[in-house]
Amino acid sequence: MRINASSEPGSEKPNEDYLAIGKDMVVVLDGATARTDTGCVHGVAWYAQHLADAIVDHPDLPPEDALALAIVQTANQHRECDLEHPGTPSAAVAIVQVRGSALRYLVLGDVTIVADTSHGLEVITDNRVSETATAERAIADALPNGSPLKAEALVRMKQVELAARNVPGGFWIATSDPRVVKHALIGEFPLADVFRVALLTDGAARAVKPLQIYDWGNLMDLLTSVGPEELIRQVRAAESKDPDATRWPRNKIHDDATAVIAEFDR
Repeated sequence: MRINASSEPGSEKPNEDYLAIGKDMVVVLDGATARTDTGCVHGVAWYAQHLADAIVDHPDLPPEDALALAIVQTANQHRECDLEHPGTPSAAVAIVQVRGSALRYLVLGDVTIVADTSHGLEVITDNRVSETATAERAIADALPNGSPLKAEALVRMKQVELAARNVPGGFWIATSDPRVVKHALIGEFPLADVFRVALLTDGAARAVKPLQIYDWGNLMDLLTSVGPEELIRQVRAAESKDPDATRWPRNKIHDDATAVIAEFDR
């Protein structure tokens, strides 16, 4: 794989996205924003970094096994925290791994993998989180950024989301319980069929939805020709034209954004 990657925070706060590149493996994590107490002294950025680094420490395991083991190892690194707290740090996970004649993938949470194959583009993402707290999300979306009412609405939305986290009928994301891995989207492509593959957190995938700067095909071409830094720059420019988040309703004006493009020689 020939890899080009970029990750930028959306604000002055620490970047809660994290990417890690290991032997024949790329991992992208999107730490979930904490709007409530977490029961953890370390924070979401710490969690995302430690989990991603633990995943790439197991390049010989299938992605789902590497993730499950990494969740346990990361939990063991902060057992002094309340890992049963409903707001304990969490992260969405995307993994691609070259293994023999296959390109394996895993998606857990609202991150996106786009594979450009001889059969066309395959877009893998997990939008179950957006199907929770729909009423609360609509109220928050209708309010302008920066208003006290918006901040209050986002907390209410987060509370309802947390009640649906890692429970049947809700959405699934990495926390401290490895059993969530069985709910990940897992599959593989014949490696010979794959030309390139992208991994994106939702802050970078905004270029397609809601900003509509590109469709997936044009986004892949941009990543290949110019690179992930330019994609993020264009996302930031579009976001800045809508500082109240009224044209394109969103929880944050600028979100942490990570984009990786991996190309395969043929």
